Amino acid sequence: MASKSKVLVVGGTGYLGKRIVKASLAQGHPTYVLQRPEIGLDIDKLQMLMSFKELGAKLIEGSFSDHQSLVDAVKQVDVVICAMSGSSLRSQLKLVDAIKEAGNVKRFLPSEFGMNPARMGHALEPGRVPFAEKMEVRKAIEGANIPFTYVSANCFGGFFVGNLSQMGPLTPPKGKVTIYGDGNVKAIFLDEDDIAAYIIKTIDDPRTLNKTVYLRPSENILTHRELIGIWEKLTGKQLEKSTISSDDFLASMKDMDYGVQVAVGHLYHIFYEGCLTNFELEEGEEEEASKLYPEVNYTRMDEYLKRYL
Repeated sequence: MASKSKVLVVGGTGYLGKRIVKASLAQGHPTYVLQRPEIGLDIDKLQMLMSFKELGAKLIEGSFSDHQSLVDAVKQVDVVICAMSGSSLRSQLKLVDAIKEAGNVKRFLPSEFGMNPARMGHALEPGRVPFAEKMEVRKAIEGANIPFTYVSANCFGGFFVGNLSQMGPLTPPKGKVTIYGDGNVKAIFLDEDDIAAYIIKTIDDPRTLNKTVYLRPSENILTHRELIGIWEKLTGKQLEKSTISSDDFLASMKDMDYGVQVAVGHLYHIFYEGCLTNFELEEGEEEEASKLYPEVNYTRMDEYLKRYL
């Protein structure tokens, strides 16, 4: 039986990164986590790193301001998974340089994990910016002939399910809910632990080499109305519903700060345009994770929502 690849997780203390570390360990991979001096006095991150050690992970010191330290870290593993986000996306270019120089990495999974940026060139500003940055990283990866897998995980449950995809708090609305458009556009929702499990499944799989893998478990492909209906069934209470047109929804962006404008733009593409489900996968270039790995017993959204009762 082939040995499991050694995995380095960059951004392992982040929202998804910590789940990737645990999934890697759970699936039997020798797991390493980059410990960056940039965490400074962040005691929560430090203690999380210590908890990874207790689970069996190894910590490797490295900094994005020290190229050689990244090269040295990368040389110790077979697979690199980056889970950095937000303003850190472009810093992955330094990681690409290190992987290229090291020359030993069998697979690199850059920080993507949401909508496929290759399909979002038309995205509204300023929400187009992170897609453009991810595409810049992809160009560098492919230009350096680094073996890759890109993962499109669609809607994270913590941001889209617990609040029924409402703007504002991340907990379910109490009495009223806004439906986007007619509420019948399909979206895709996933438990973050399932996302991490699927990610790790791909890393030693020749079927996913140099491809994009979509997470599209069939029972989690739901309309906005269906998602709201699940919560109403669980609580036994009907929410007061109102709808908002695409024009009014986009007009609401005008006086919002940058970060909220990005979120509104992405919600528009998901719930009005149907960008997660309005296309077929390209044969030979794209794969669907729940078909590749039917053994993953993914969380359905009624189970996910029960934690909010």
